[in-house]
Amino acid sequence: MRAIVIERFGGPECLVYTELPDPEPVAGQVVIDIKAFGINHAEMHMRRGEWAEAAKVSGIECVGLVKACPGGEFPVGAKVAALMGGLGRTINGSYAELTRAPVSNVALIESDLPWEQLAAIPETYATAWTCLFRNLEIEPGQRLVIRGATSSFGQAALGMAVNAGARVIATSRNPERFALLEELGAERAEREVLDLSRHIAEAKQLDAVLDLVGNSTILDSLDMLRRGGRACLAGWLGGLDPIADFNPLLQMASGVYLTFFGSFVFGTPGFPLSDVPLQEIAEQVAQGRLKARPSRVFGFEEVREAHRVMEANEARGKMVVVNA
Repeated sequence: MRAIVIERFGGPECLVYTELPDPEPVAGQVVIDIKAFGINHAEMHMRRGEWAEAAKVSGIECVGLVKACPGGEFPVGAKVAALMGGLGRTINGSYAELTRAPVSNVALIESDLPWEQLAAIPETYATAWTCLFRNLEIEPGQRLVIRGATSSFGQAALGMAVNAGARVIATSRNPERFALLEELGAERAEREVLDLSRHIAEAKQLDAVLDLVGNSTILDSLDMLRRGGRACLAGWLGGLDPIADFNPLLQMASGVYLTFFGSFVFGTPGFPLSDVPLQEIAEQVAQGRLKARPSRVFGFEEVREAHRVMEANEARGKMVVVNA
């Protein structure tokens, strides 16, 4: 099979096309004929050598058809999505014609949507759904701030939160993107700054904050919440640097909840992929209730260019690769 391997750590040129043996069917796993896959920042960090684990073949998600499933959990030919479960980290991932994923990290996703649109759903929407409805427990009428909302993750969360009846304030570093956020249903957009809690009118009255900027803003996000409010840290758009000299006793707001979600836990006993309504999400996309169209679609031979665009912060949404 054709595959793209990380030859060495570095820039996009380190992604090299090669031939590898097809993955063998193994009990408890599913061999998938990959039709398309999403591009994620995690794969950029793996390519650079900034991640703790990086498999030879990168790629943490895909959509495609079941080629083999020795345990019979999925019928051969079924349309499925796969994400995490070590893909691209501890086992070869989706930058290939075929991959093999744990059964616990595969879900049926029957839909007439084109492959490139289906590929925009799995990791992004599964993660956003879990952050909103499990960690933050969003309810209709609640006020939510999404920091870093123009990212593909942020746009997915914004659409689902609005559909659930939440009142959303969305942030972006670029005021030129405010119109997009309001088009997606945000009540208004705010410019993303490190001390947003000092500038936002609803400070100390907010029910929840979904913070995709990361360690540089999470303490400020906690300062925006009402008593009993929740903040979920789920992204690192502002970089991977840790909070310097973090002292919860002196730095954390009182009476609020801080949660974290990393999608690498999908498929573990506490976070079954079956908990996420991927089929329902795909149906909402087909109905136009969620806008999961990729910002750019690349061919398999264009993965280096996709990484260049991602690294230059030119993606403006979810980018996907289609296997011709």
